[in-house]
Amino acid sequence: MDVVLGLTPDGDADAEEVERLASRLRGELRGLDLDALRPFAGDVSPEGAKAVDPVTVGAVVLALSASGGVLPALVETLRDWLGRQSARHRVSVTIDGDTIELEWASADERRELVEAFVRRHGTDTE
Repeated sequence: MDVVLGLTPDGDADAEEVERLASRLRGELRGLDLDALRPFAGDVSPEGAKAVDPVTVGAVVLALSASGGVLPALVETLRDWLGRQSARHRVSVTIDGDTIELEWASADERRELVEAFVRRHGTDTE
């Protein structure tokens, strides 16, 4: 399964800060059990994926194995990363044209949104 991630930094972030943010996020993503992590190029997006907004930076495509545990681990990593940031950055997650934007929200709101998204894209174990 291919997942497109896009980072939309807080409007006050300068170019140097944006690059640091994107680099740190990619570093955390490399700690996951991914099949691949590659830069997003608009003409090579996964089938059905929306184009990345021009203000989105550091967009990457992740290839996840079919096992059901990788997507929840990815989303939890993104939630944790966002929770540690001092500014209001957003991360978009797109699978088969379905996008969820994660940003600062209450823990309960984030959990409900993420759980619904993961359920929609969970793998069939039958």
